[in-house]
Amino acid sequence: MHRKRIRRSRKQLASARVWRTRVVFMVGALLVGVSASLLAMGADWAGERFRRGIEQWPWLPFFIAPAGLVFIVWLTRNLFPGSEGSGIPQAIAALHLKRHKHLRHRLLSLRIAIGKGIMIVLGLLSGASIGREGPTIHIAASISFSLTRFARFPHYDISRGLILAGGAAGLAGAFNTPLAGVMFAIEEMAKTFEEKTNGTVFTAVIVSGIAALAISGNYAYFGSVDTVIQLPQIFGVVVMTGIVGGLAGGSFSALLVHGGRRLAPLRKAHPYLMAAAIGLLLALIGLASGGETWGTGYAEAKGALTATEEVGRGFPLFKYLATLISYWSGIPGGIFAPSLSIGAGLGAEMAGWFPGTDVSTVALLGMAAYFTGVVQTPLTAVIIIMEMTNNQNILLPLMAVALIADGVSKLLSPQPIYRALAEEFIRDLCKEEKKNTDQETGSAASNSSQE
Repeated sequence: MHRKRIRRSRKQLASARVWRTRVVFMVGALLVGVSASLLAMGADWAGERFRRGIEQWPWLPFFIAPAGLVFIVWLTRNLFPGSEGSGIPQAIAALHLKRHKHLRHRLLSLRIAIGKGIMIVLGLLSGASIGREGPTIHIAASISFSLTRFARFPHYDISRGLILAGGAAGLAGAFNTPLAGVMFAIEEMAKTFEEKTNGTVFTAVIVSGIAALAISGNYAYFGSVDTVIQLPQIFGVVVMTGIVGGLAGGSFSALLVHGGRRLAPLRKAHPYLMAAAIGLLLALIGLASGGETWGTGYAEAKGALTATEEVGRGFPLFKYLATLISYWSGIPGGIFAPSLSIGAGLGAEMAGWFPGTDVSTVALLGMAAYFTGVVQTPLTAVIIIMEMTNNQNILLPLMAVALIADGVSKLLSPQPIYRALAEEFIRDLCKEEKKNTDQETGSAASNSSQE
């Protein structure tokens, strides 16, 4: 048995096909890291350009937001179908398309990856409340899945490994959070840890991470956040932030999924009219919030976490509404970064409920609670927030608040948001496939009867 393994290893080392596959995979992982860094740079540029524009012309959003969203919806429908929304549901749906594997290219392709990146930048230039992290996962999964065109991969890698590896590498590159990327692939995308895919996932995360670090450098997404644990008051803070964050995050998840289903017929019948209306609503919300709801919410979240800037009292609610309707418009855009900013703002406001408590600590716990409430992945939430803030001082409180928020969120939204959205993609694709098959069958029968 041992000799057989040695002979097999020697054969693989001497195989040109095996080396070609490895080289293609490494190049793909490098492309993922480069793509994540370029999208981050493009998103930052777009957000800055928009903010500078409204400083000079405060009423600009009332024109650019409706026009921009209409243009993006047109691009999505006509040039880049399958690129709408976050992109994480598409990656999960592609993983679970077992009976219709041939439909995966409708969810993951290089065209979708390119279009997604372009439209995220356009969305931020238009003032939409969207993030780039979910779209980065979609882009990365698309790049990884497209590698099958250039080399012969093992069957299992084609069906699961490449998509999982791309998703993990995408999140790692987007936030510079390698551990969170691996955990998200296990906890949310695959829902299991499989020995066959772990090496592929780890390799992709490492290679793409190196590429991202070479471009952007080593950094913590929000910088180093200092927190103070105050006993015994921390116990009350953990319980309250867990409950409130779980309720808020769970309600957002339920509204996004069920509201989107209710609005789907209207969006299908009048896509451009709905995009224009949502653009106007975004402009109104931006005006009412004092300009705090535009873009990803990074500046507001960092200000709350470091206690260097005080966010507006209504910021969490305004950002909540802006993110919700941005997703309903049908444009590409993620909810990761906006959710983190909402949670940080919520925690900063709740700090007033506990006089004498460190604001940064409550903001960090609020971020973990709300983010967990939205995505219902407590381990990913804890790891990603620790890596983004370079903070391990309150690991146990973070874990406790995430578990509380997860339990509370499930009362309002029993099915995780990405799973629910992924099932919709699978159902729509299967319906369309069945419709096309029925039409082809009917056409063939008609031609046969004429003959």
